[in-house]
Amino acid sequence: MHAGADIEIRDATAADAAAVASLYNAYVLGTAATFEETAVPDEAMAARIAAVREAGLPWLVAVEDGETAGYAYASPWNPRGAYRHTAEVTAYVAPGRTGRGIGSRLYEELFARLRTLRTHAVVAVIALPNPASVALHEHCGLRRAGVFREVGRKFDRWVDVGYWQAVL
Repeated sequence: MHAGADIEIRDATAADAAAVASLYNAYVLGTAATFEETAVPDEAMAARIAAVREAGLPWLVAVEDGETAGYAYASPWNPRGAYRHTAEVTAYVAPGRTGRGIGSRLYEELFARLRTLRTHAVVAVIALPNPASVALHEHCGLRRAGVFREVGRKFDRWVDVGYWQAVL
């Protein structure tokens, strides 16, 4: 089953912070997909959304049946000037709603907006193994650029981190 026209993709606001934090915290507390180890409070998530928006970059949410089904955003890849045309991209889809095209729809809109901002390249960081995330990123045109071995430790195990990249 794929996400249909009943999915609304829109800009995130501070009012979305609690739902976004709840979605993200499921990954924080239950997976190694993110290297954060403690739940992110709603207020901290609101500040993250605001920081991305203040940097002139998009933070999007997907809404399905009145609930936050996923989100995606871009952030600066590196603060040094020559990197200003490269963004790091991130997407999370609510548990139970994965594999239906929501992540692809989010990235499609995110990349379209980044192109209008003259972003030249995007980079995604994926904790490995994560076949669903790899599939999403490769479906959206990103290709594996490299892997750092055992750079994170979560749930008493070492975790590799892969980098995926696309030129828009």
